[in-house]
Amino acid sequence: MKNPWVIIGVLMVVLIGGSVWYSNSVSATYNEGVEVKAHIKGGENAAVTLVEYSDFQCPACGAFQPVLNEVLAQYGDKIKFEYKHYPLVQIHPFAEPAARAAEAAAQQGKFFEFADMLFEKQAEWSKGSNPTGFFTRYATELGLDMELFAKHQKSSLLSDNVRAHMAEARGLGLTGTPSFYLNGVKMENSTFEDFKAQIEAAVNPQVDFNLPSEELRMIPVEGEASTTAEATATPAVQFGI
Repeated sequence: MKNPWVIIGVLMVVLIGGSVWYSNSVSATYNEGVEVKAHIKGGENAAVTLVEYSDFQCPACGAFQPVLNEVLAQYGDKIKFEYKHYPLVQIHPFAEPAARAAEAAAQQGKFFEFADMLFEKQAEWSKGSNPTGFFTRYATELGLDMELFAKHQKSSLLSDNVRAHMAEARGLGLTGTPSFYLNGVKMENSTFEDFKAQIEAAVNPQVDFNLPSEELRMIPVEGEASTTAEATATPAVQFGI
C-alpha cells in the first residue's frame, strides 16, 4: 500500500497549484486592457507644475476641491496639475476603495469627473458600511460602461498604482492631506487665500506681491484685467487631516 502521506502531499501540491493558476487567471481578466495613467490636466508644457496628494474621504480635501477647481479654471494651460492618491487608510477606511473606483473611471477617460463627484458627495458615500453602491451610481450617472467599471475596480494593476502613490507620499514624509507641491516645493498654506496668492505669484512672477495692496490692485495680470493679493475675510482651512 502506498504511503498515504505521499498521496496527501501530491494532492496538496495539485490543489495549491490549481489555486495559484485560478488566482492568476482571474487577475489577468481584471487587468485586461488596463492602462496605468497619470492624472493630469492643464498645460502639459506649462512652466508651473502643481501636484496634489489627496484622500477622497478627507474632509479638508473635500473643502479644498472647489478652490482648486477655481484656480485651475482661472489659469488653464498656464498650470500643469497632477493628482496623486494618498488615502489615509488608518482613519478613512473607504478612501482606498474610492481611489480604486476613480482609477476604474480613469480607464474610460473620466477620472476628474468621478473625482469631483466623490468630493461633492463625500458626506453621502463616506458614511455607512459599504460605499460600493454609491460608486456604481456615480459611474452610471457619468455614462460609464458598467461591466468594465466593475471589472477594473478589482484590477491589481490599478490597486498597485494607488499604493505606489501612497508609498511615494510616505517617502516624502507627508502625514496629512491635502498636500501640495508647487514647482517641486511643498506649499505651506493656512488659508485658501494663501494658496491662491502662491499660485498667482508662480504664474505671474513679474508681479511684486510685496507692494501695498492699493498699488498691487492696479497691476494688470496676464489673462485678467487686474488682480489683488489683499487677503479677504476667508476663514482658515485646517490642512493635514
